[in-house]
Parts: sequence; structure tokens; C-alpha cells
Amino acid sequence: PNLTFGPPVIKCIRSWSRKVFDVHLMINPAQPSLKDYADAGADIITVHAEADPHLDRSLQVIRSLGRKAGVSLNPHTPETVVEYVLDKCDLILVMSVNPGFGGQSFIESQLEKIRRLRAMIGHRPIDLEVDGGVSPKTAKRVIAAGANVLVAGSAVFKGSDYAANIAALRTVA
Repeated sequence: PNLTFGPPVIKCIRSWSRKVFDVHLMINPAQPSLKDYADAGADIITVHAEADPHLDRSLQVIRSLGRKAGVSLNPHTPETVVEYVLDKCDLILVMSVNPGFGGQSFIESQLEKIRRLRAMIGHRPIDLEVDGGVSPKTAKRVIAAGANVLVAGSAVFKGSDYAANIAALRTVA
């Protein structure tokens, strides 16, 4: 099943953790929910470029709430759609699978998109995150292409030894 954590769940677990809460909103429209997620304790709020006709405004709202702002790009979306908002981004998330469910295979064409985004970002303090199909097999190439934040769902939770799965990722990263 596709699991989601809404603001009430985030608020509940926020008091138990000092870790960074990186919230990826795969909702349309996202803007009406931004304050709820910020109030719940999200540190980073990422919205999809494809689902937000007012991307610039959403990023401004996120930052005005005292949170870091991110933009997510689906595999079919060219990186040029974020060029005009780069100075309002703290993070760009490349979806390297089609969003929806875990366990999908990494889409190889996203490596070139990651390279182009890294060049576009230049020396700006913007994290380049990759989500989808990240495994010990793909992590090294994703990092070499320019990503500095990796999301690994299935690679961690597949099987019973989560610590060993995390260690395998860290070995190649």
C-alpha cells in the first residue's frame, strides 16, 4: 500500500525525534496544506513542480513559514522548469521512478538530469536529492552524477536486516 504521513502523524512523532523531517508533498494543490505541515514540525517541505501552477509563490510561503523549500521533478519533467526559482530553493528532488509506489526500478535517464541540475545549481547552497530505485547498485552512480541526498526506501526495508541494508548503502556512498 501507499502510506502517507499527514500533519497529525508528523506532529505526534516530532516530539520523539530531533532528526530532520523532510516532507515530500505529492498533493495537488499543495499550497493550502503548507502551514499545516510547517506547524506539525516539518523542517523541509518539497512540492511538485508539475502540481503547482504557482511554484514561486509556494516556495515563498514555505520560506516565510521558517522552513526550507524544495521542488520535486518527475522523470518526464525537464530540469529547466526550476531555473527561474533556483534562488528560492534549498533542495531539488529528482524522482528517479514514476511516483506512487515503492520497489520500482531506477530510470537510467535521470542520471543525465542529475548532472545537468548539478551544473545549473553551481555553487548555490542547494541540496540535490534523488528518490526512487536507490540501492547499493545505483547509489554510487547517483552520487557521481552530483546528488548529495539519497532516499532509499525499498533498499533499506526489503528483507529483515535493516542495519545491514543501511551499511551496504553507506559503503558505496
